[in-house]
Amino acid sequence: MSNKGSSEDIFKKIIAHAKEYGFIFQSSEIYDGLSAAYDYGQFGVELKNNIKEYWWRSMVQYNEEIVGLDSAIFMHPRTWKASGHLEAFNDPMIDNKDSKKRYRADDLIEDYLEKLQGKVRKEVDKAARRFKGSFDEQHFMETNPRVIRNQEKISSITQRLKQALENEQLDEVRNIIVEENICCPVSGSCNWTDARQFNLMFSTEFGATADGDNKVYLRPETAQGIFVNYLNVQKSGRMKLPFGIAQIGKAFRNEIVARQFIFRMREFEQMEMQYFVQPGTELEWLEYWKNQRIKWHQALGIGQEHYRIHEHDKLAHYANAAYDIEFKFPFGFKELEGIHSRTDFDLSAHQQHSGKKLQYYDPDKKESYVPYVVETSIGLDRMFLAILTASFKEEKLEDGSQRTVLKIPPMLAPYKLAVLPLTKKDGLPQKAKDIINNLKYRYMCHYEEKDSIGKRYRRHDAIGTPYCITIDHQTLDDHTVTIRERDTMEQVRVKTDEIEEVIKKRLTFH
Repeated sequence: MSNKGSSEDIFKKIIAHAKEYGFIFQSSEIYDGLSAAYDYGQFGVELKNNIKEYWWRSMVQYNEEIVGLDSAIFMHPRTWKASGHLEAFNDPMIDNKDSKKRYRADDLIEDYLEKLQGKVRKEVDKAARRFKGSFDEQHFMETNPRVIRNQEKISSITQRLKQALENEQLDEVRNIIVEENICCPVSGSCNWTDARQFNLMFSTEFGATADGDNKVYLRPETAQGIFVNYLNVQKSGRMKLPFGIAQIGKAFRNEIVARQFIFRMREFEQMEMQYFVQPGTELEWLEYWKNQRIKWHQALGIGQEHYRIHEHDKLAHYANAAYDIEFKFPFGFKELEGIHSRTDFDLSAHQQHSGKKLQYYDPDKKESYVPYVVETSIGLDRMFLAILTASFKEEKLEDGSQRTVLKIPPMLAPYKLAVLPLTKKDGLPQKAKDIINNLKYRYMCHYEEKDSIGKRYRRHDAIGTPYCITIDHQTLDDHTVTIRERDTMEQVRVKTDEIEEVIKKRLTFH
């Protein structure tokens, strides 16, 4: 049975569940917490590591031309001058005078546009239910006055916002907010300050003195660590184009408004791959990696309806084409992964600012040039949240009882197996530990003997354990155990030496 209740209520339940079952805790909670900073608990860190492994295997291990890197968080300050982050890494912010709350001005407008899109979808869904099989959606969209009016409004506001941001006309951004009566979610008022730019990089001092010459930044993205090491990797690895460099690492952004749990944080983790290609081939490779990345997501079996592709209208200063893979979170479709054609912007900029040649000698063309780059970049924390929200289910069972279960893709689950002796006596615990000792070198296993077997099943449903193995008195007689499958709750009796054969198909990375 699907979850009931509003998306907001479900999201609150997911956040509460994540804390109760050891997935995510508020950072420094005993000191009342630190805003937009979170710690991953005992089950959260396992899920996070499994997502990393799934990404790393598919990106590095399965692609001979892609290698890994782990670059430093601190980089020379001129890195961020060259990359454009010192001048261009800004967000437009605006304050509500009544609530004293600060917002990203463009986010307020985009949330408003999403509400207008919701009105359009509501009209279409209502008409579809009314006319059923005879419903022509395209004709309805082109002729219904309310739909046309909202679509024209969406198009007009989108165009105004795009032009205002491109031209850095912050007064025009504020005008849109005021003219459309976009109110503060907290105070409900439209009493806004002027909009102004806000640089998102954290700065600190490097070394023993604290003067301006020693200012460095916590990296706002991991990609630049790859670009400044491009030539080191290419030469030491004797890499030929096309080739890629992959990295998983922390990045830091002083977000104006960090919100929606772990979706937008000031300290977060990225999984990025920069793919270096011949100039002129970048758009072909962009399509290739867009398709590969969609396949990677869909291989988890979460369901295609959770994903959609968004092609960028407004491009970053380094890009000539870009896509987002968006995921349907409880608060709407939001960016999960970006696939961008970054051209030669980064390498050319670093070549210019460093005075070092970052060119590739092409033995086939017998010429040197700066490669173009196609980037795939996914937020690890957002991927974690996507898995958590898609997996969270509240089910009413045939006997009238209810269970909360995390239907996490089995290969990502924190524990793959729970081994549960029916009682604490008669040698059952020792037999259970013998089975764990045989399996723990291949799978994360958990031993538990407290509470009734039914309560233990429910607890492992709640943390997403795919299989529970019950050891009972019959096990001592004929060396068989009961294996319970999480999603279907079906139970089968198998020989102890057949356990791994039964479960391994669902617990393997593909």
